[in-house]
Amino acid sequence: MVSKKNKAELRQKKHARLRNRFSGTPERPRLSVFRSDKHMYAQIIDDVAGNTLCAASTLDKDAHLEVTDNVAAAQYVGKAIAEKALAKGIKEVVFDRGGFLYHGKVQALADAAREAGLVF
Repeated sequence: MVSKKNKAELRQKKHARLRNRFSGTPERPRLSVFRSDKHMYAQIIDDVAGNTLCAASTLDKDAHLEVTDNVAAAQYVGKAIAEKALAKGIKEVVFDRGGFLYHGKVQALADAAREAGLVF
């Protein structure tokens, strides 16, 4: 069995490999996803300027979620980040799954963001 520390190290290695392939630009920023054991986070980042343009998470005050580590919470974060991005005029992004498998909560976040209007 792989320990939690080793799992985290493996995920960080995968994320580093992914980040070598793409980066966020002002025209097409990066939608970065992170999930911890209890929460989901998403940020839209312009890597050229080094700025976070907008962010959403299950910790947002207007989230009102009873459970913060399930697919429904991930869908909330995906919809929230898409709404914030569209309000700032961002329509196209590059999806960065953060080394996590594109499955379950990460996929639910991505699908909700697409349904809300983001293109990736």
